[in-house]
Amino acid sequence: MMNRYLFGLPLLIALFVYLSLFTVGQAQIAIKFRLGEKVETVDSPGLYFQIPLINNIKKFDKRLLTLESKPERFLTSEKKNVIVDYFAKWEIEDVGKYYTTVAGDVLQANIRLDQIVKDAMRGEFSQSTIKEVVSSRRGDIRAKVLKAVQPVAKDMGINIKDIRVMRIDLPSEVSSSVYRRMEAEQASVASYHRSQGAARAEQIRAEAERQRDVTLGEAYRDAELKRGEGDASAAEIYAQAYGKDKEFYAFYRSLNAYKEAFDTAGSSIVLEPNSEFFQYFNKSK
Repeated sequence: MMNRYLFGLPLLIALFVYLSLFTVGQAQIAIKFRLGEKVETVDSPGLYFQIPLINNIKKFDKRLLTLESKPERFLTSEKKNVIVDYFAKWEIEDVGKYYTTVAGDVLQANIRLDQIVKDAMRGEFSQSTIKEVVSSRRGDIRAKVLKAVQPVAKDMGINIKDIRVMRIDLPSEVSSSVYRRMEAEQASVASYHRSQGAARAEQIRAEAERQRDVTLGEAYRDAELKRGEGDASAAEIYAQAYGKDKEFYAFYRSLNAYKEAFDTAGSSIVLEPNSEFFQYFNKSK
């Protein structure tokens, strides 16, 4: 009988040791309770001791957690509906508050956070137009929502690291009117650019025509100068030739006159026989 007790004692000791030890992983944070009352927070990984039946341990994930929201409708300042999809990244900052407010349940925490974030977004979207929430104010809205949500989340022992809008859609009843307005705006911009282009084209055309007139005027001036210089040079040559042999020059001039006068077949000239035009004809007799 005694041997049987001695054989069971090591098993009891091993069971007691097993129940007295617990481990906390690298990605975990734990709370030690004594008869239901929180006595210690364990946030470093390792092997720890507890008293069986008196202490109990609850472990929580201290990694970055994700809240993925379902699409939600928000009203803009134009009283237009937009459908928004977003997600938030959060982590446990104060495990005691976290356990007290949401009983350490990730699902309950996400439900609470989702409502808080949506309330903050609703306020920001109501002060913005559709164009602003889609483009220019998107980053500003994110920063303001994050700033508004963080103090409330801290009261739950949660630290919100980031909030991002994944998608902003327009309901079908809003899309058509928005697209028509966008088309009208783009048509106005296109018309403005076309008018600017036409004005610029007219300006370029007028400048080209002016330059053409200037070039033609300068060319005509240079041509007239050259022609004048040529006429002067010819006159000078004629004068020099006339001065060297007046009789030959007169004869040469008469030959050219005869050539031009009788160049066309059937030409007729009515002159007196003793006309100066026929002076060399008379001398040939």
